[in-house]
Amino acid sequence: MKAGFRQSMAWLHTWSGLLLSWLLFVMFTCGTAAYFQDEITRWMQPEVTTDAAPAAAADAAARWLQVNAPGASRWYITLPGTRSATTQLFWTPAPDAAPGSRRKAVIDGKGQEVSARASAGGYFLYRFHFDLHYIPVLWARYIVGVAAMSMLIAIFSGIVTHKKIFADFFMLRLGKGQRSWLDAHNVTAVLALPFYLMITYTGLVSLDRQYVPAPIAAAYPEPDAFYDESFPQGADAEATGTPAPLASLASMVVTADRHWGGAGVGYAYVANPGDAAARVVLTRAPSASMDSNGETLQFDGASGRLLWVAPGAGAAQRTRGVMIGLHAGRYAGVALRWLYFLSGLGGTIMVGTGLILWTVKRRSKLPDPTRPHLGFRIVERLNIAVILGFPIGIAGYFLANRLLPLGIAGRADWEVNSLFLTWGAMLLVALIRPPRRAWIELSAFAALLFAAIPLVSALATDRSLVASLLSRDWTFVGFELTMMAIALAFALASRKMAASQAVAGQRPHRVKRSHHGEARA
Repeated sequence: MKAGFRQSMAWLHTWSGLLLSWLLFVMFTCGTAAYFQDEITRWMQPEVTTDAAPAAAADAAARWLQVNAPGASRWYITLPGTRSATTQLFWTPAPDAAPGSRRKAVIDGKGQEVSARASAGGYFLYRFHFDLHYIPVLWARYIVGVAAMSMLIAIFSGIVTHKKIFADFFMLRLGKGQRSWLDAHNVTAVLALPFYLMITYTGLVSLDRQYVPAPIAAAYPEPDAFYDESFPQGADAEATGTPAPLASLASMVVTADRHWGGAGVGYAYVANPGDAAARVVLTRAPSASMDSNGETLQFDGASGRLLWVAPGAGAAQRTRGVMIGLHAGRYAGVALRWLYFLSGLGGTIMVGTGLILWTVKRRSKLPDPTRPHLGFRIVERLNIAVILGFPIGIAGYFLANRLLPLGIAGRADWEVNSLFLTWGAMLLVALIRPPRRAWIELSAFAALLFAAIPLVSALATDRSLVASLLSRDWTFVGFELTMMAIALAFALASRKMAASQAVAGQRPHRVKRSHHGEARA
């Protein structure tokens, strides 16, 4: 290393941070939004207004399934919690059911099917941050894994490179060009550095079985054996053919809640409903613990008697479960989830300012800054298309939720398509417009779109911001105030960039001369 260790780390930090940073920006943006995925879904389905306790919702779900899914051999019920108002139902149709028979439904706490608009909701943003879209999931997760590994390399090499990084945290100098971008990058990097290390490493851990499958394959010739041992649920009994009414699921939920010390139930699985050999498995709510390994209890479906308690997970499994729980943040209360959100927002800004800093530092070193080489132009245009284009795409996603016809076929898919169509249009703008103008114009356009979201929602539904305030619907209030805050941030950024360019345009045009004597701007 002729340049020295720190200089080598600086090179590694620069290039590991650049090559996949556009994907990392998208991952950070969607992962940050995912901490409020249930709240986003509730906003995107304004027709859902009722709430219910999990115990009452469980019995309502059983009644609905008995009427609407007769003969189903298995029920899967996702119970409502403090953040979701609906009960999600899935079932295995009867053997004699017609091909393509219905397999899922959404009901409210009273057991009435929800006639809410079809929407991909916040769940799409959550899945997109590690499954991407339009490509096979397996490939997507490998791509995401490579990006996460490059993020870890960039973090560690950045720590080594910036020996005064903590001192620089207290120096945020605005209006200083390259120095300001470096300060912004350093401040956001240090502000939540433990969070970035945690979220990147635990993200890799959550997909470790795909990335490193050899140990499981070596120890378990049959893959199912590993999962049966890691996530025991008790054996289903064979159906006897003897009809028997299903015992109250509500009483089983109460029993499980008491067994777990008030932790609550998140999921219910019913095998052979309506048969004397029915079995009910209840899984602890994911919000109850940092450990994502959901504890389970098995009940006799006909009598409601507790049959089996899942053994506790081993040390390795619990360690992995805690890491995944830390990453997903489902255990977190409102205040802690806001801290997750703000930390993720800081990470998004860190990646974005790092990309901008790359072009700012190199522009001044170009032989002719007004005519950069192709590689520089590609990075510059991609920065605009991703840093501004992707948030604009998300604004388009939310607006499509309110503007698309309610009865259109594949409505949820068209919401998602709207995001990518909007994003693609912003890529074209970034390619066509001069970069300095594109930054200003797209920032202003982003401000306009995010500010329009509460207004369009008020016009398209009866859930205006004022009405939500009067009814104390804090989910709607929080979402729309957040949209307004994002709009304000983009508006201020556009104004600041326009003012900076106006000042730069008033400076005298200086001419430098090369060592050959040619005039050069």
